[in-house]
This record gives sequence, structure tokens and C-alpha cells, in this order.
Amino acid sequence: MVGERDIMGGLMKGLTVIEAFSADRPRLSIAEAAAAAGLDRATTRRCLLTLSEMGYAAYDGKFFTLTPRVLRLGTGCLAAMPLPRIVQPVIDRLSLEIGESTSVSILDETEIVYVARAAQRRVMSIALMPGSRLPAYCTSMGRILLAALDPAEARAVLERSALAARTDRTVTDIDALMSILEETRAQGFALIDQEVEIGLRSLAVPLVTVRGQTVGALNVGLAAGPEPMSALVERYLPALQRVKAELQQILV
Repeated sequence: MVGERDIMGGLMKGLTVIEAFSADRPRLSIAEAAAAAGLDRATTRRCLLTLSEMGYAAYDGKFFTLTPRVLRLGTGCLAAMPLPRIVQPVIDRLSLEIGESTSVSILDETEIVYVARAAQRRVMSIALMPGSRLPAYCTSMGRILLAALDPAEARAVLERSALAARTDRTVTDIDALMSILEETRAQGFALIDQEVEIGLRSLAVPLVTVRGQTVGALNVGLAAGPEPMSALVERYLPALQRVKAELQQILV
């Protein structure tokens, strides 16, 4: 067990300040960053000024914003992970075959993180790429990854999530989501019909190792149309399951 003397408190606080920035909060004052990070203003100020000095943040005298240099941290992490290197050529081939965009993600607390993507067409208003994040509760890959958890753990994740209604179709009730996760676990795939964004549907399956451990999720993103969801399952699920079986022989 790691002792307190082995922990660098300053580094922990600096990383917490970096995590205070988000797509909804790209520009933060010292007071705003302190509130978001749960730190006092003096500590937050030192962290932000240090980040600015190192080139990880820009400061205009009032607001701080993260710079592209901070992407080195995430890019280095993704480059060191074996999963993106393994799945990228496989999903590139899959996307060409089915003519739709496919992605692989992992679970990070209450969010999914994209680790690989093969884009054929843009079906969301935001551009998705490795490193992009979305809430787990309302995404097909998120529900796959939550369904792989022990139900008590999945409920705890949902309770920590900001369950916002992103569209009028978004399921936000925890008991209803737990029922969806149970169904997802039983059928082996997850479907989303315009819960993340109007106009977007998606279908996802788990990526499982040779030992049966779920280490990621694979999905196909589709533009919403008049077809019933059952038709999309019939059309795309066999290809996703074939790739899942192929990768299961490789993932350890």
C-alpha cells in the first residue's frame, strides 16, 4: 500500500486543475478553476501559473485556457496502450466494409474515452477522435461497458453521473437504466436511438479477451432514418460480432 509520504500532493493538485477544464468550461478564471477543482484559490493560482509557465495553459490576465501542448499527455498514454494499436487496422477494414463510422472506447469512471476511430461520414455535430469523451449512461459503448460491471458497481457509477437529458429520448432514471443494462448484458449488444444527439443512432458490442474479460466496446454510428432499430441490428450486428470474435483471439 502506498503511504502518504510517497504521494506528491502538488502533482495531484495540478492534475486536478487540468481536469477542471472541459468542453463546457474551456476558459476558467482562478476562482472558477478553484471551485471546479475543489481547491483553495491560492493553490489553484500556483497550479495555473505553473501550467502557463510550462506551456500547458495560456493566460490573458483574467482567464486560463489549455493549450495543444496538454494533448501530449493524452497522446502519450494512448500511444503506450496496446488496445488502440491492435484494433485500429481492424476497425479501418470494418468501416470500409460496411460504409459507416466505427469506434472503440474504454470506460473511465462515468465517461467513455475513444481510443480508436475509423470515420466514414460525420453523424454527430461534434468531431469525435481518439481521446474524445462522452457520458457512459446514454451511449451504446457506455452501456456495454457498464453492463460488464457488477450491477452494484454499475449503479454506483450511474449515481455519480450527471444524468442530463441530452435529448427528449435520453433515459435518465437510474432504475430504468439498470433494467437497460440487464437487457444489454443478456443480449450481448446495446442500441441507442437518438439519446446522445438527435439524428444519431448507434449499435455496440463488447470487446472481450481470451479470458472473457471485457476491455472495451466497439460500435457503429449511424444517421437516424425511417428504418426500425431491428433492421439496423440485422444489418450491422453480424459484422460487429465477427470483428469481436476476431479480436478475442488477439486480446489478452
